[in-house]
Amino acid sequence: MTGPFRYTSPVPPKSATGTVADVYAQLGTDFGIERASTFVVLSAAPPLLAGAWAVMRESLLAGRAPRTDKEVVAAGVSLVNRCPFCVVAHTVLLHATGDHRLAETIVRGEQPKAPVHRQLLAWGKDMSTAQPFPAEQAAEYIGTGLAFHFINRIVSSLLTEDMLPGGAQKYRLVRTVAGRSLAGTVRRELMSGESLALLETEGEPPYWAAGTAIGTAFGALRTAAHLGAGLLSDEELTVVRESVAAWDGVTPLPLHGSQLPGRNELPGARLALLAARAPYRITDDDVAAWLVPPHTDHCLVHLIAFGAFCAVERIEATLTTTLKERA
Repeated sequence: MTGPFRYTSPVPPKSATGTVADVYAQLGTDFGIERASTFVVLSAAPPLLAGAWAVMRESLLAGRAPRTDKEVVAAGVSLVNRCPFCVVAHTVLLHATGDHRLAETIVRGEQPKAPVHRQLLAWGKDMSTAQPFPAEQAAEYIGTGLAFHFINRIVSSLLTEDMLPGGAQKYRLVRTVAGRSLAGTVRRELMSGESLALLETEGEPPYWAAGTAIGTAFGALRTAAHLGAGLLSDEELTVVRESVAAWDGVTPLPLHGSQLPGRNELPGARLALLAARAPYRITDDDVAAWLVPPHTDHCLVHLIAFGAFCAVERIEATLTTTLKERA
């Protein structure tokens, strides 16, 4: 496949089988975009594909919280992570909800008019702050935020910045028309839990989503993402985990200095750390230094996912501590 894929050759929807084909089918019906590159790029690793899709579906698409409000949170996460692809994607999806003015306000980098949307956008940018939503909807909002902390990193690492061919997403008319084409799907009510049958892994549900489909999906994604740790040596794992543990969850990783391993010395640790803390800084040279036989697309996707999920867990740990202190 060509298009937005930088370093991998994902499974085309027409050639997909098994779990990959099943996820693509559910993407088409529930998300409205069967060939959504944010998920297609994970197709070399079906457990990751299914886990990432399930977390997003169960938190953002299903549930009782307003879709517009969750899209605003996702946009805030994407803005703080410097992921222009995802910022535009959420702009299009806000157009699909019918909130056209809000969509264009956010994509311009301006503050929404409604106080609730300003608060949700700010929380998306810093999830350690007070939650501007009802406690009974917390799992949906937290799941949405953490899902896009993961997805943003996958996108920035493995896709180009253009959501549409030729950068057409820069035009307001194109964003509006694209959103309207998805309006029927976005406004349809989905049953919770229907993605769980696709999962290939299991894991402990998190504190903030215990007893929910979101928690089941998140636990499965955690297990799948941790498989990438097996691609690193003990030394590399120590470097990655210590760096992420010492991170504040916001500050990008410096391109120079002792915090970033050398491309020739520890190329796997370098890629995983960049995926966690500054995925938009990954270069062709960084990937080429590691992606040599026996490493494959499958390996690269798992390594990037491991780094991305290390960041998710760092942000989740701060959030969980805050939740328990306020309980």
